[in-house]
Amino acid sequence: MTQPPIFDARFTEQFNQLLDWRRDVRHFQTNLLPPGTLDALLAAAARAPSVGNAQPWRFVRLRTPQLRDTLAAHVDAANNEAAARITDPERRAHYATLKLHGLREAPDLLAVFSDETPAAGHGLGRATMAETLRYSTVMAIHTLWLAARIRGIGVGWVSILDPATVTAMIDVPAHWTLVALLCIGYPAEPSDTPELERRGWQAREPLADRILHR
Repeated sequence: MTQPPIFDARFTEQFNQLLDWRRDVRHFQTNLLPPGTLDALLAAAARAPSVGNAQPWRFVRLRTPQLRDTLAAHVDAANNEAAARITDPERRAHYATLKLHGLREAPDLLAVFSDETPAAGHGLGRATMAETLRYSTVMAIHTLWLAARIRGIGVGWVSILDPATVTAMIDVPAHWTLVALLCIGYPAEPSDTPELERRGWQAREPLADRILHR
């Protein structure tokens, strides 16, 4: 029987540092990742847990310059619409100063979908909570995110968009659901503090406020 590895105090410290330095990156250097790097990140993501071992994640590498431009224009328009819905003038002005995506400069773009009817897993574990397929895909995204940060690579999750519009642009099977549009590359300004906190939008709040006892 194979013995599990022992993760010592030093590893625990480094793991906590990894969590501290995992950031949602919006500012990227434009230099390309080394050959094979994104493949390694996808291989790490595929080792994430999934309900019933369904492995519902589907990754689409977006390489066409025209598609990149179209996606960036769509997200810019969605940002403008989101800004218009902010009623407080000061908050709206603050929002306008935030950089919310790196679609134009990040060297790699990745769309992550969840297959809603995967053959793998044979339906185990999701009969009463079908959304666990999407939760599993999010686990794969987070695994990729940590694997990227270990290599000094940043990931930015672009969420201000219309999923149906973006899905149509990418042209994937109808039973796939868009979970994330990711920008991937080396950060222009690495930091252990979230950018939205640095720019005064929202700081982390006490964990104790989010723990209940019954």
